[in-house]
Amino acid sequence: MGLAVIAPEPGGPEALCIVERPTPKPGPGELLVRVRATAVNRGDLLQRRGFYPPPPGASDVLGLELAGEVIALGAGVRKWSVGDLVCAVTGSGGYAQEALVAADIAMPLPPGLDAVSAAAVPEVFTTAWDNMVLRGRLSAGETLLVHGGAGGVGTAAIQLGVRLGCRVIVTAGSQEKLDACIELGASAGIHYQDEDFVARTQELTDGAGADLILDVMGASYLSRNLEALATEGRLVIIGLQGGVTAEANLALIMMKRLTVLGSTLRARSVAQRAPLAEAMVREVWPGFADGSLRPVIHRILSLQQVAEAHELLEASEQIGKIVLRVP
Repeated sequence: MGLAVIAPEPGGPEALCIVERPTPKPGPGELLVRVRATAVNRGDLLQRRGFYPPPPGASDVLGLELAGEVIALGAGVRKWSVGDLVCAVTGSGGYAQEALVAADIAMPLPPGLDAVSAAAVPEVFTTAWDNMVLRGRLSAGETLLVHGGAGGVGTAAIQLGVRLGCRVIVTAGSQEKLDACIELGASAGIHYQDEDFVARTQELTDGAGADLILDVMGASYLSRNLEALATEGRLVIIGLQGGVTAEANLALIMMKRLTVLGSTLRARSVAQRAPLAEAMVREVWPGFADGSLRPVIHRILSLQQVAEAHELLEASEQIGKIVLRVP
């Protein structure tokens, strides 16, 4: 038996319940992991409210990422051994003392990190790398605009962009957050409450615009994002904090030859996620070894403080990640 966090009924942070669950048994190709730490993501908040259910057949336990120790192997697993330390992006199940992870999507801890620090890495660095580089084709010398630069994905995106040799511009809602982004390597920050990010981006790029925009807002920013893009620019939508439906100027998209993309990780199959996990270890993990990448952790709480952790993330006052240490 082990502790796990579920939300039996949609609601606020008070809807979260810590329950006991039987130890799961790993099936073919699976690892049983003793979770040392997990982290809070906006997808968890949506699931708690009833808007983002786990994929069919997945656990109802919340949690989209984890880090811990392998304690049992399913049939056919050859790559991993009992005692290995791993981290992963999961479809669900991270908020628990024990969790099942498909062996093909498990990753070793990033170099130099313990399990608690590593729990802040998988979801945000994978999201940023996949959408900026693999899908958005970001390359050295380009200008990247990151909305919500002080958030979990934002802090990862800044570091990855700088490591790629890009100029990074961010938006954020306070001077404290903008300062934190500059410290991480952003070349300029835009206070979205006081400044027009379209005009400011054009000014910072001598009228050219951003080559790639990583956007967490969705509908409310769509038209302005298109204006802020450079010719041949790419808009990658990874969040819908500003709504799901908007009108777009198709003529602008055609004249500037723009590309609009969107993606999520959770709905992908193990077969679809396995190559991405391999790419992360091969392409991104070296950055943790050489010091150019690091997790940005706002607070570390215990699993029993999960409701407080959700409240913190909903307040949007954090810089980086909120981690839950699992007893």
